[in-house]
Amino acid sequence: MPNYQQTISTTQSINGYGLHTGRKSSLTFKAAPINTGIKFIRIDLENNPIIEASIANLDQTNRRTQLKKNDAIVQTTEHLLAALKGLEIDNLFIEIDSPELPILDGSSKVFTQVLSESGIEQQSAPRKVFRVTKTYHYKDEDTGSEYILEPASEFKIDVQIDYNSKVLQVSSAQLNSLSDFNNEISDARTFVFLHEIKPLFEQGLIKGGSLNNAIVFVEEKVNSKELLKLAEIFNKKDIDVKEQGILNNIDLRYENEPARHKLLDVIGDLALCERYIQGHLKVIKPGHKSNIAFAKKLIQIMKKEAPIYDPNQTPVKDIHQIMDMLPHRPPFLLIDKIMELSDKHVVGIKNVTMNEDFFNGHFPGAPVMPGVLQIEAMAQAGGILLLSTVPDPENYLTYFMKIDKVKFKQKVLPGDTIVFKSELISPIRRGICHMFGQAFVGEKLVMEAELMAQMKKVN
Repeated sequence: MPNYQQTISTTQSINGYGLHTGRKSSLTFKAAPINTGIKFIRIDLENNPIIEASIANLDQTNRRTQLKKNDAIVQTTEHLLAALKGLEIDNLFIEIDSPELPILDGSSKVFTQVLSESGIEQQSAPRKVFRVTKTYHYKDEDTGSEYILEPASEFKIDVQIDYNSKVLQVSSAQLNSLSDFNNEISDARTFVFLHEIKPLFEQGLIKGGSLNNAIVFVEEKVNSKELLKLAEIFNKKDIDVKEQGILNNIDLRYENEPARHKLLDVIGDLALCERYIQGHLKVIKPGHKSNIAFAKKLIQIMKKEAPIYDPNQTPVKDIHQIMDMLPHRPPFLLIDKIMELSDKHVVGIKNVTMNEDFFNGHFPGAPVMPGVLQIEAMAQAGGILLLSTVPDPENYLTYFMKIDKVKFKQKVLPGDTIVFKSELISPIRRGICHMFGQAFVGEKLVMEAELMAQMKKVN
């Protein structure tokens, strides 16, 4: 797995029909800068609203994964997100002119082909990775779905499905490396049981479904009258049921194709965690609802993890760029570098040295960095996040409005390097920023707090 983020080299487009809406949909893939993530842009709506591929924008999981931000939605995202994860593309703008992605052949294969043709380009920022250091277990008591995540040198996944069906037997699929996704998983198609089709139609779903984009399993004997009706629904001359319980329109690409497709769905849904997982995931009876529930659990675990700091990495903002934005100066400038910066988070670095002025008077015999200065340093990093939302940050000042839920967990000593990570609790509105911040030395959490600040223009 590459250590650095990636995007595409050239713009590519694709079109087709949405599985559930039946509407024609066109996608255009465009390169995006570092730390952008995956962003859908609804170009058919006023002001072209952006919907980030994030668990925060999850709307529903009824037979597909749907994202929503304000009034804009994009649905059936999982096959494309799986393709992006399989190709290890971190940053991408996806322009779309309808509320649903095209289903194409029901797999990720066409997406992977088009994106591969665009070329994949390495970028300058390190990839965001969750390195699994211990075993995590989650079970959905309602569905029986079970997830076990264990340490491993790279991402691996095993999936087992069991539908208690006489035509779709218990089966499993494995992926030992993301580099194998394109050849082993991406062309596995979605599937449905024949008895589910009528209820799905009645729910207003699968309006764009056809016998060209799904495997249909038949558990009960179907008479000739019912077959004629199915042929009419799917606009086919004739329909029959094969001996293995599959409608005659299609042959399985793999004996375990359904299990491979469920593995594909898990990868697509977990992409909403916005991190790569370095670990071995074992899943029994996955589904969109339980996939998302597990993803939410992972995000809570990830929030407690320290960001990875590579001192050889080029910072997003160095000390000179920081001073261009902040009015603070030594000895009260407490942030040395900004390593990550997006529209909702920031990672800043403070190198604590023995020649700091405050050590002369703060326990000089046993120097400890004052907690209030740790909060101030965290606030300065947050100030960069807030000021980056305006084109002329040098004309603004930021002021504390509230400090809450402060916890000091470890001493910070001379020689330590503090990594401050702050994320927005709510969107920035009217120049007010509400964020949750954590401070780490190595992998140790040393301090955390909720901060609220307001940005005001200098008169």
